[in-house]
Amino acid sequence: MRINEIMTRNVRTIRPDQNIREAAAIMAQIDTGALLVNDQDRLVGMLTDRDIAIRAVAEGRGADTPVQQVMTPNIYYCFEDEDVQHVAENMADIQVRRLPVLNREKRLVGVVSLGNITAANSQSANSVVLEGVARPH
Repeated sequence: MRINEIMTRNVRTIRPDQNIREAAAIMAQIDTGALLVNDQDRLVGMLTDRDIAIRAVAEGRGADTPVQQVMTPNIYYCFEDEDVQHVAENMADIQVRRLPVLNREKRLVGVVSLGNITAANSQSANSVVLEGVARPH
């Protein structure tokens, strides 16, 4: 089974020049703790609620702080045509709960999460990813 068969499509993103107030509002609206940051159709980072708390609020930055100043750049990703088992093993190795999914032209096409892997009904993939993500750092 391929990632494009189980991934979540139509992922809500934010631009790096938008501010963290806008990001937090989007997170609240769609009930998520992470947004992918896209700049002119290119994935440039990820912003999590933890990034906002640690890199903005804890450092005394205001709500108008641009996303690019607190986001996590250089994030891991997978390709839509990769095998679910392979991606599950990678997620376990790097201990992440979600990965952006790109096409081979490196355009964002979706996101794959632990929930998507679980829904794939692959006992092997489920076991690998859950054990890896739960492992202490």
